[in-house]
Amino acid sequence: MTIRVGIIGCGSIANQRHAPEYANHPHVELAFVYDPNPERAARLAERFGGKVAKSWEEIVDHPHVDAISDCSTNEMHHIITTRALRAGKHVLCEKPIATTREGAKTIIDAAAASGKILMIDHNQRLVAAHEMARQMLQEGEIGKVLSFKTNFGHKGPEYWSVNATNSTWFFKKSRSALGVAGDLGIHKVDLLRFLLDEDIVEVSAYAGALDKKDEQGKPIEVFDNMVCILRTESGAIGTASFSWTYYGDEDNSTVLYGDKGMMKIFASPDADIEVVKTTGERKQSKVGAIQTNDNQTTSGVIDAFIQAIQQNSRPVITGEDGMRALEIIQAAVESAESGKSVSTLPGEG
Repeated sequence: MTIRVGIIGCGSIANQRHAPEYANHPHVELAFVYDPNPERAARLAERFGGKVAKSWEEIVDHPHVDAISDCSTNEMHHIITTRALRAGKHVLCEKPIATTREGAKTIIDAAAASGKILMIDHNQRLVAAHEMARQMLQEGEIGKVLSFKTNFGHKGPEYWSVNATNSTWFFKKSRSALGVAGDLGIHKVDLLRFLLDEDIVEVSAYAGALDKKDEQGKPIEVFDNMVCILRTESGAIGTASFSWTYYGDEDNSTVLYGDKGMMKIFASPDADIEVVKTTGERKQSKVGAIQTNDNQTTSGVIDAFIQAIQQNSRPVITGEDGMRALEIIQAAVESAESGKSVSTLPGEG
């Protein structure tokens, strides 16, 4: 069975990951693409196929489209993804699922009512080293996890986004909403939930617009740096740092400290995963590089999405996963703005 797909939003994430992975899938036809900038859509269609639609509505309402990738800007996700689900399409929605909890709930309710697949593109769960690390943790490789630290930083979206200037939508509060926290941080809080197999229940954060300027030369409207202290439901505590001002190498590392040793993931130049036991024993694994802005590799996201459609099975990253990651990041932003520790659980403060 061939699955006919439409891509809405033809920026960097669509060009670097969604479109090429659909084009390489034997059971997918890229049927339509749309972007508010018609030339951008035309360039993507020329490279990967598909007809340029006149509007995103044309794609979600088309009777012969089975699924869409919602690669629109953050503030549009709850509008486009909800409409697509209600129109009977399966949806792969870029992160964050929405910019508000209410928007996320609207999407999840639409998925439940339609019975269609909703998957959120928290692609770090599908990185081979992260899948292996989770398995090792579940097998007790470093015992009970007591503490952790995770980082995700690069030199900023103006170097990565299709609009490679300081006018990028990532710097606009009305469109990005959550700044670096919604761009990079949301990946890492979702990854921690995945690795630890438990939730994050409290956060205390510091954040600021430390360096980035908009096209007018003024400080951007959203945070370009954030550092969080997180507490899990089991009581483990750790830090998470997100930055658009790591002007040297990109950092996408995670270190976990257990009562039987420690585990480094993408934190050692010699191994993708390194375990150091309390006995001094070291175990190193080479699994495969993580995707970076400068080194794109197959993410596995499209394969997982199409498989869920074909098998009518639960996707590896659900709408509920997307909403929990959003709730944690919203709590972090609230903490940074209020100067107080904030519960990540709805209705608690």
